[in-house]
Amino acid sequence: MAKRSGQKLKLLYLMKILLEQTDEDHGLTIAQLAQKLEEWGVSAERKSLYDDLETLQVYGLDVISPQGRGSYGVGSRLFEVAELKLLVDAVQSSRFITAKKSRELIGKVESLASVYQAQTLQRQVYVANRIKTMNESIYYNIDALHQAIAQGKQISFRYFQWAVGEAGEDTVARRFRREGERYQVSPWALTWDDENYYLVAYDTPEQKIKHFRVDKMEGIRLEQEKRDGAEQFQKFDMAVYSRQVFGMYGGEEAQVRLRFANHLAGVVVDRFGKDVPIRRDGEDHFTVWLSVAVSPQFFSWVLGFGEEAQILEPQWVLKRLKSHLEKTLALYE
Repeated sequence: MAKRSGQKLKLLYLMKILLEQTDEDHGLTIAQLAQKLEEWGVSAERKSLYDDLETLQVYGLDVISPQGRGSYGVGSRLFEVAELKLLVDAVQSSRFITAKKSRELIGKVESLASVYQAQTLQRQVYVANRIKTMNESIYYNIDALHQAIAQGKQISFRYFQWAVGEAGEDTVARRFRREGERYQVSPWALTWDDENYYLVAYDTPEQKIKHFRVDKMEGIRLEQEKRDGAEQFQKFDMAVYSRQVFGMYGGEEAQVRLRFANHLAGVVVDRFGKDVPIRRDGEDHFTVWLSVAVSPQFFSWVLGFGEEAQILEPQWVLKRLKSHLEKTLALYE
């Protein structure tokens, strides 16, 4: 590299060295900085480096002396180490991110720290036996969906589910719904629930809001038609929708009154928020009206609390619960 060209890039190289190889506990001397610049083909005089460090500090880089007078490093950064650890943990524990993509993303997160800090990130929580998605195209799906939402366009795609293989096969295989016929919907929002990404969209023929697992969508294509469902989504609240739908399984929406033991108040608040109006029912219980999507998953949530939770009304929900229980019990008779 020519000296003149290298001198023009000297400040950038110096900042790169400081960001990558120093932090609040590790610094480099002027001699070490000059040596590392030489490795990039840039010569640097001692006095000019002092001026360069001052310029970087004026620019906004937090240049400090980690090991006392004579050493230089970067103190505060855009992300604190604790924040980077949270990001790494989120990537590692997320089911919808494949193992390969997890490694790539964590590598990029590590680049935001010094080489010493990156070592602490590599020792972060590992979720044992975490099942990762096998659909590498989920990232392209998310990009295509954001593009469609931004442009206000409808999309079409094929949708599959995992099913038992053909007769004689002890495997699971992908099976396309509607025999592979493409769905066409109006995308409005993306949400992350129960460790999976979902598209919330409006189905024009059925005139209803639906959701789809993003990692089970294939061949997403932007269509020319403009989105439908604007009127429905003007009054749509994603937070309320997520609370109502258990495990993102749909069902008939209903106002249901339940009775809980007092110590389960926190469970109700965690699920439905602290503004849910509750009413005392004796010394040890309370009742509450909740708006939910009635489904087997909702019943499982309630039954998981045993005798400490009870559905009180409406009657049609109680009848459906009893039918669900009878069918389940029949399996064990």
